Amino acid sequence: MRVLIDTNIVLDFLQEREPFVENAARLFERIDAGEIEGFIAATTITNIYYIIRRIAGRVVAQDAIAQVLNDLNICAVNLEILEQALALNFEDFEDAVQYACAVLHGIDAIVTRDASGFISAEIPVVLPEEIDAINK
Repeated sequence: MRVLIDTNIVLDFLQEREPFVENAARLFERIDAGEIEGFIAATTITNIYYIIRRIAGRVVAQDAIAQVLNDLNICAVNLEILEQALALNFEDFEDAVQYACAVLHGIDAIVTRDASGFISAEIPVVLPEEIDAINK
């Protein structure tokens, strides 16, 4: 199963944010075990770096990015993705970019804690703890 992981889930895992870290950690354990193939949009990397650097400093942010690069596949964000995202007319452009990446890469599900950003998605959108409900 190929899943695109929303920024909030990655941050839950990296920052050990309660009460969400347990479900995020379980998802990453399954990725590490090869049960699930995890993807993120390239733009998520810069967002994660910015947020963690602001909270914990540059070194912690760089370590977090190194971990993400080791664990997940990165979906390129290019002109085609950005044009598709714009055409989606989502409320949140970041979610639209992630969704366009998911479509282009044949993703089976988007894992997020904020499904409202993906209201018109044709790909299943699930919470981390719901991943087995759509497991193919």
